[in-house]
Amino acid sequence: MQEENKRRQFLKSMGLLGIGTAFSTPLLAIQSEENEANSESQNNRDSDEVVVSILQTTDVHCQIYPHDELFWENEQMVFRKTGGYAQLQTKIKQLKKKNRHTFLVDTGDMFQGSALSYKTNGNAFVPILNAMNYDLYLPGNWEVIYGKSQMQKLMGSLNAPKICTNMYHDLGNNVKGELIFQPYHIWSVAGAKIGFIGYTDPLVPIRQSPEYSKGIIYTKPEENIKHYVDVLRNQEQCSFVILIAHLGLSQQIALANSPECEGVNYILGGDTHERVRKPIQCTYSKVVEPGAFGSFIGNLELTIKDQKVIKDSYELIEVESNKLKADPEITSLLASNEAVFAREINEVIGYSTIPLYRYFVIENTIDTLVLNSLHWKFPEIDIALSNGFRFCPPRTTPDKTGNIPITKGFIFDMLPVDSTVRTAKVTGKQLKEWLEKELNNVFSKDASKRFGGWVIKFHGMEVKFYAFAEMGQRVESITVRGKKLEESTFYSILACERLGDPTDTLCRIKGVHDPQNTNSTLHQVLTEYLAKNSPVTPTPTDNAYALDAKQTLLSQVTGVDYTFR
Repeated sequence: MQEENKRRQFLKSMGLLGIGTAFSTPLLAIQSEENEANSESQNNRDSDEVVVSILQTTDVHCQIYPHDELFWENEQMVFRKTGGYAQLQTKIKQLKKKNRHTFLVDTGDMFQGSALSYKTNGNAFVPILNAMNYDLYLPGNWEVIYGKSQMQKLMGSLNAPKICTNMYHDLGNNVKGELIFQPYHIWSVAGAKIGFIGYTDPLVPIRQSPEYSKGIIYTKPEENIKHYVDVLRNQEQCSFVILIAHLGLSQQIALANSPECEGVNYILGGDTHERVRKPIQCTYSKVVEPGAFGSFIGNLELTIKDQKVIKDSYELIEVESNKLKADPEITSLLASNEAVFAREINEVIGYSTIPLYRYFVIENTIDTLVLNSLHWKFPEIDIALSNGFRFCPPRTTPDKTGNIPITKGFIFDMLPVDSTVRTAKVTGKQLKEWLEKELNNVFSKDASKRFGGWVIKFHGMEVKFYAFAEMGQRVESITVRGKKLEESTFYSILACERLGDPTDTLCRIKGVHDPQNTNSTLHQVLTEYLAKNSPVTPTPTDNAYALDAKQTLLSQVTGVDYTFR
């Protein structure tokens, strides 16, 4: 009740109570009259080359302040301060000042990922995003976390157009209705038309709790991409077509190599937080992705002459917080929006003696902390599992104690969804088959079959595997509590409950036995553990060990000219 009163107090102060949730979906996209007028004026003046800039942010995950960020330089971790909405806005304004022909787009996960977003159902970020004057939005896989209706309300409250070419209303019994958002958008600039289509992850109902996306039908991009490319190229006469995506870098590369993508010049991607510094040239399109947490801005520059794009260039710009003055308007909005919750969010509940991060594909200190707390709370359970999350900026800066503070807010950064801890029993055979599927989701040679997450994390089980072996042949050995796995033996497991999953499914393991919800949630367990054991030193112990890859592997993407750094 207290939490609900806080939320209502916040909504009342923001003037958001009573906002409607419905909005229509026109068949044709909105064209900016202002851009059209500028384009006509420019076209009438001359036909010289004009450079236009398309800026991209993605996967900011509601990280409102500058934060520690991990870089991989000279084969070691390096941390620098980056991001923060007020600093991000300053950098965007600087870039816009350099080029008046600038178009700003965000490609998803803008309403989930922090305590403030959770406590306000994302509403705190509507005025912030509107103040940043974006030109176009794409919903990410986490925009549905508060349910379809709230997603519509949040996205509909944003001033700029929203597009998504593969999210449909579910009319019931999986009958597909109309698109929820516009299918495309056109930017008329310097005498040329630049067309945008947008695709979000169709695997949302599988990757996340199915309850979040109830009422939505997702389709694969391949189902209608050729149609809309044809509309943009031939009907609308666009000289350049950009696909904004929240599919993950592997899926985006697979799509760019598919014949369905013919006619698409660039894919501005998101979801997997990869940092593409040089465009990945695929068969039909170039692919980029600009990191996460507001740490970077992607800048695609197009040179236009005689109504056509004749050249393109791309750079990944680091948002160096210490070198940027905070934008006063955004600073004021952040302070007022967070005021009701600031004390609770900033309360220190424990300490770590080592940096907390979640960037390596196989094991990380944040996941080790989560698993250690679960094992501490439930020592009788054989195997504790944690999903292969990739979000959460690092925390590496000590306070006056000399240790790194862990706040209540950081608990939400690590685990934005506070799920009930659930137990069950599975056979060794089930565990092995499940591990093979999970590893294939990460390392499949077929890029289109890679999910967006990292290797599943576990405590109480040790697995040696070949990352790049064939499907079904990756697992070399499994031990549970120090003993070799027996296929016919039952083992107890625990993981977080996912709303909407069948009762006999736990952490994507189907057909589990004796599933039971505990009286604890992930946040409760972690908070109790820190209270009793702080300071902690959550050092990864190689429970998952790759025999053909480095433990410091930073990306699941292979076979292309790309390195995460």
